[in-house]
Amino acid sequence: MTVTSEQRFGEFVVVRRHEGQRHVAELVLDRPKAMNAVSTDMARSIAAACEALGADRDVRATVLTSSHERAFCVGADLKERNSFTDADLVRQRPTARAAYTGVLELPMPVIAAVHGFALGGGFELALACDVIVADTTTVVGLPEVSVGVIPGGGGTQLLPRRVGAARAAELVFSARRVEAAEARELGLVDELVEAGRDREEALALGGRIAANSPVGLRAAKKALRLGHGLDLRAGLEVEDAAWRSVAFSGDRAEGVAAFNEKRRPDWPGE
Repeated sequence: MTVTSEQRFGEFVVVRRHEGQRHVAELVLDRPKAMNAVSTDMARSIAAACEALGADRDVRATVLTSSHERAFCVGADLKERNSFTDADLVRQRPTARAAYTGVLELPMPVIAAVHGFALGGGFELALACDVIVADTTTVVGLPEVSVGVIPGGGGTQLLPRRVGAARAAELVFSARRVEAAEARELGLVDELVEAGRDREEALALGGRIAANSPVGLRAAKKALRLGHGLDLRAGLEVEDAAWRSVAFSGDRAEGVAAFNEKRRPDWPGE
């Protein structure tokens, strides 16, 4: 797939656009010498890239990928952390949080393309996405309690929303690693593809998603996220508010017209 544009955020994060996929952005974790371990600088760059993507109305889907052949991301940079004083750790915490919440709060659908190791904060970055496409080399896990901390990038909240409280507790408390087949069976990943095809399949899915209304996509994501965990009555109110935000949009008018005229919609995005 031909890269048509590339913007680097710091040393370790790149946003790419590809020929034929104008509305899909690829957010690349690009610290291969450290298997994408998230340092302070890398966390800052992830947050900055997400801020830019969130403001780009031309992006209808984002795909989170890795430039490392054997890892998606191995989590926090423990070598860096080993040199921290308590005060350093306190100062770094908002920067680290901003990286994970940056991915989580992207307003458009986000797909993670996972292969190899996705551990600790690396798996939390994937969990912050809406869909996880993983290949057969994938190994996921939240091993934080084995080094004296807890998952702090959203793992204790995002994992039970995927697999239920008891299963999440077992995975967090045991700190065990889960290989691809079991990860798919447990719902830790959503799609399992052949080795080496995670990025290609995730970008293809991003393209299919991006063919739809940008207004509808953002509103649907907002309704899904805000309504999760609410009782049914409250959730339906969230859905109704999201519906009202799109019902009188240019995208809605164009979608209905295109359906009746049996043509592909030309979304105005408003």
